Amino acid sequence: MRALFREAFGSDGDVTVTKASGRVNLIGEHTDYNDGYVMPVPLDMHVWIAGRGREDDLVRVYAADYGEWAEFDLKAMEYDLEHLWVNYPQGVAWALAERGHQLLGADLVISGDVPIGAGLSSSAALEVASIRMFGELSGLQLDPVEVAYTGKRAENEFVGVQSGIMDQFVASLGAPGSALFIDCRTDEYKRIPLPSGARVIVVDTTVKRELASSAYNERRAQCEEGVRMLSEDMDDVRALRDVSSEDLERLGASLPDLILRRCRHVIEENARVLDAVKALEAGDAERFGELMYASHESLRTDYEVSSDELDALVDAAREIPGTFGARMTGAGFGGCTVNLVNEENVAFFIDRIKESYMRSTGLNAIVYRV
Repeated sequence: MRALFREAFGSDGDVTVTKASGRVNLIGEHTDYNDGYVMPVPLDMHVWIAGRGREDDLVRVYAADYGEWAEFDLKAMEYDLEHLWVNYPQGVAWALAERGHQLLGADLVISGDVPIGAGLSSSAALEVASIRMFGELSGLQLDPVEVAYTGKRAENEFVGVQSGIMDQFVASLGAPGSALFIDCRTDEYKRIPLPSGARVIVVDTTVKRELASSAYNERRAQCEEGVRMLSEDMDDVRALRDVSSEDLERLGASLPDLILRRCRHVIEENARVLDAVKALEAGDAERFGELMYASHESLRTDYEVSSDELDALVDAAREIPGTFGARMTGAGFGGCTVNLVNEENVAFFIDRIKESYMRSTGLNAIVYRV
């Protein structure tokens, strides 16, 4: 990063370097913006930023992986339609300023190896790495939870994507080798070691999806409509987190079928995450895998965010010996699956999953080991 900074700005004196990791979500999909539970794990892939402070309010940014330049003024921040990537560091600068922090201008270089558009949260990694950079250069004392919520506000209010808190939370608080159980209402979290002898394998469909697409925001609106309708017959319902499966069974007939299915996924997924915590704490990889398969089926049929390519990967994984479980991960409509595989079978799994995916789709899958 120092070498990239030197190439971009002529010298690398007084340069600070920050980073944040991508993530894959083991279970708990589309629950975070419903005040629910999630269980991501950080990846050994990062977004890196090299930066040096300036004496003025200008922020100049070079995206080394794109070979593109952009800049913005801290006193006049506006969404950049020409360089969409710069809205993430600009957005967190805006969010920090909105929280009352005084920021210094900066020269920044960004690079990383978190795949873009694969559902591995390159955006949250960029946000958290940027917050850490502005914090270092401006002498801010930022709590890790504040870092996460600052990134979320930037993404929601500046970038315009109505994401939940999970991605920024794990980018800020995750630890290698452990899942991070998060209660998205209370911000309580717990690091839980992954089962001994099991490896997490991520398989990329190579089909890109746009998180900011209307489908994501549409699902969120459908959940909110479900809450509104259910609250007419229930007290103290602020989010689908407050509705049990028994409640839904009792009141579900009053909901339109589409809203019912969206609600059912979220409510049952929350229960699956709590069961998954117990499975991890017991070191029960087989039970955890069963919950992963059930999660994928719910995402496919009730939430309708899977795709032919994601289904092909999960179906193939189910047939490979040594696979405990598999599911789509991320917002859906492309991106990746996450797989829990017996450590002794990893090489065999990778060969078979690539072969099967090519046979069924004609596409080359990309495999990442966590």
